[in-house]
Amino acid sequence: MKSELDRTIRELKIRNYSPKTIKSYTNGLSKYFSYKRKNIDKLDTNNIKDFLLYCKDKNISAKTRNQYLNAIKYYYYNIINVTDKIDVKSARRTKSLPVILSRSEIKALIEATNNQKHKMLLAIAYGAGLRVSEVVNLKVKDVNLEDLTLHIKHAKGDKDRITILSDSIKDKLNKIISTKESNEYVLSSERGGKLTTRTAQKIFSNALKKTGAKKDASFHSLRHSFATHLLENGTDIRYVQELLGHVNIRTTQRYTQVTNPRLRNIKSPL
Repeated sequence: MKSELDRTIRELKIRNYSPKTIKSYTNGLSKYFSYKRKNIDKLDTNNIKDFLLYCKDKNISAKTRNQYLNAIKYYYYNIINVTDKIDVKSARRTKSLPVILSRSEIKALIEATNNQKHKMLLAIAYGAGLRVSEVVNLKVKDVNLEDLTLHIKHAKGDKDRITILSDSIKDKLNKIISTKESNEYVLSSERGGKLTTRTAQKIFSNALKKTGAKKDASFHSLRHSFATHLLENGTDIRYVQELLGHVNIRTTQRYTQVTNPRLRNIKSPL
């Protein structure tokens, strides 16, 4: 089992898959191999279906089950090199709307912490529409204060993009990075390295708790709010798509469901 996992990890690294994807695939394959136990290298479609049903009975989410399936397919197609089609469909995922924080809630969130670095973390993430991994990986050389832009490198899908930076934090951000080398992290930890994503998420959750907000928001809600507020301001959806780095416009269009002004103008019959 370990040798098969090692073979898969090696191939994923050669093909330049992200550490996050490698970890996800390894986790999924490890669980499947433990379930199958023997003849791991022999494709058995019914066994894969039984495994996915077993996972469903264990209340594992559709998203995670689909990740497991992708990992299994990768293993048989790319490591074992099977030619038979693996006729197993992905699970239907619940189409939930993103949790959005209002402008006043965003303001309260940023003001809820007295730590200036933590304020900057939240402000940059919201003001530029960044994922948590993108904000902790941001380096001084990626910041262009003159043009008010950020160069986000090796983002999801290993793609680069340019996004915007708010003029309101320009001076404070300049003060932070002026004493740093170009290759240093903008928001470094106390030990000098980058902040972990877990630390950033904790900063967000602590600030949210202080505001008293009752929404089930996460750090990613800052990115959701960025997109929604841009659309409310009348920004063309294709520009929003570009700023977020979405490959498909349909991914961006879900924000129009949250901020549809026509719905807000309809009065309830009650």
